[in-house]
Amino acid sequence: MAKRVMVVDDSRLQEVQIRKLLEGSDYEVACYCRSGEDALAQYDGVKPDVVTMDIIMPGMDGLETAQAILEEYPEAKIIMVSSLAYDDTFEEAKSIGAKAFLDKPFDAEKLLAALDQAVSG
Repeated sequence: MAKRVMVVDDSRLQEVQIRKLLEGSDYEVACYCRSGEDALAQYDGVKPDVVTMDIIMPGMDGLETAQAILEEYPEAKIIMVSSLAYDDTFEEAKSIGAKAFLDKPFDAEKLLAALDQAVSG
């Protein structure tokens, strides 16, 4: 059975890209959320195996959302995704409990490697 991925990104294009990159893999997009607030509201109902979390979003950003999810669900596996990857952002994501970090743009190989790292870590 495919592992369930929750995609949290304000860009619908990103969700479509991830869906395409996962075709034929052991992962499937189970849920797409356009905001951190939406991700928090849906997490319990979806129970994803892993979450890809954009950092820059209107409202709650990805770091705040990841922290809130991990406080309520410490077993959550979250991959931070950003085109603005600074060392301090990377360190903050790690300190929150993110399992991996993915720089945009990425290909299927990098996405799958990050998903595998998060799920197994």
